Amino acid sequence: MTSTDPARDELRDAEPRPVWWEGAPTGPRTDPLRGRVDADLVVVGGGYTGLWAAIEALTEHPGRRVVILEQSWVGAAASGRNGGFVSESLTHGIAHGEAMWPDELPELQRLGRENVAQIAEFLRRNNIDADLRMVGKITLARQPHEAEALRTAVAGYARHGEDVVFLDRDQVRADIRSDAFLAGLRIHSGGLVDPMALVLGLRRVAEELGAVIFEQTPATGIRREGAGLQVRSTHGAVHSAQVVLASNAYRPLLRRLSAWVLPVYDYVLATAPLTAEQLDSVGWAENQGLTDAGNQFHYFRRTRDDRIVWGGYDAIYHFGNAVAPQLELRDRSHRLLAKHFRETFPQLEEVPFTHRWGGVIDTTSRFTPIFGTAFGGRLAYAVGFTGLGVASTRFGARVALDLLAGRETERTRLKAVTGTAVPFPPEPLRWPVVEMTRAALAREDETGRRGVLLRTLDRFGVGFNS
Repeated sequence: MTSTDPARDELRDAEPRPVWWEGAPTGPRTDPLRGRVDADLVVVGGGYTGLWAAIEALTEHPGRRVVILEQSWVGAAASGRNGGFVSESLTHGIAHGEAMWPDELPELQRLGRENVAQIAEFLRRNNIDADLRMVGKITLARQPHEAEALRTAVAGYARHGEDVVFLDRDQVRADIRSDAFLAGLRIHSGGLVDPMALVLGLRRVAEELGAVIFEQTPATGIRREGAGLQVRSTHGAVHSAQVVLASNAYRPLLRRLSAWVLPVYDYVLATAPLTAEQLDSVGWAENQGLTDAGNQFHYFRRTRDDRIVWGGYDAIYHFGNAVAPQLELRDRSHRLLAKHFRETFPQLEEVPFTHRWGGVIDTTSRFTPIFGTAFGGRLAYAVGFTGLGVASTRFGARVALDLLAGRETERTRLKAVTGTAVPFPPEPLRWPVVEMTRAALAREDETGRRGVLLRTLDRFGVGFNS
């Protein structure tokens, strides 16, 4: 039987893997942990947060015994799958920062800028070619109420020293040649990176500094052992003085984190490389990142070989905090993305999609990470980066190390660090609450009116105003 769905047909030959993995080494490169090893610090999770934690710990104390346990392989999860947007914000945007931490937002903005500048210098100093481009982004309005909201937002950005420009309909279309957009907010901070190249570069530096990585080694439990902690895995264990928990969306070793972190799946497409004529047809001369202004938003950007990566819109939570490889592909979401892409750029109708994939994001109810300690201060965690972790995971790793050291720093004094998130309700209530909230967000996108549910969540500091 022949399919009559053109979106299904055009995705038939798209590879079910991230475009970032093309030409990059994938799969495990180290053996699983077997038996017992000793360490000064064990890091659970080999993504950005875990790698930064190892690098920062070994930079501060060379010769320290640092072990990283990765359940799959380094780069297999969010760190090798994301859109590669590098944001200076530690608060999921200015508006959310003003709503949550107005008194300390200037300090948070400064720390965020410093963090990105230090990442850029780190890549330069360590010869990591991660295609880092500080090109900023445009947030694009598709609805009149979104255009007005962007115009109003300029004042908030200006109060905090951000270089932004409001673009009217003609200005935005002179830059991005699509009839879909009514206005835009050009934000000159931040940029883009190749996420897989970044994670591989961080891995190289961590290992050069002395970190030992065990891939295919899921951490299955943790308990006190003598003066330290024992982290167990399937075929072995690590005895360590201290632990950094950087498991993010995956099953946490601390029960309390299950109430705060929600695993949400995001889906992405990538096109074939565009020809010079096709590139000219869409404009986009500055090669900046692009996002929609709505709650249900697309993010899109060009790669170093001039593909378009097009993701977002659907954010899917599966009942019971389910996380599984088979959830990384979702025909309905990928077909919807393809439809939206063709509607946005009809001049690229003949450009095929070559890759389709998905990945799980660790979100919290406040849309920013949560930090804390357990086991008498021997374990620290930094989880819940909610899709803006490419840069902020470094900040989070440094917070975790501060907490382990018991030192008060400008990071650990922040209310954004010492506070916590409103817990998500347990199942069977969690799934319907998430679905009701998604529906309320979709209604706001359509009407511009914030309903009773969203206004109530705002009063409790839940982060849907970013």
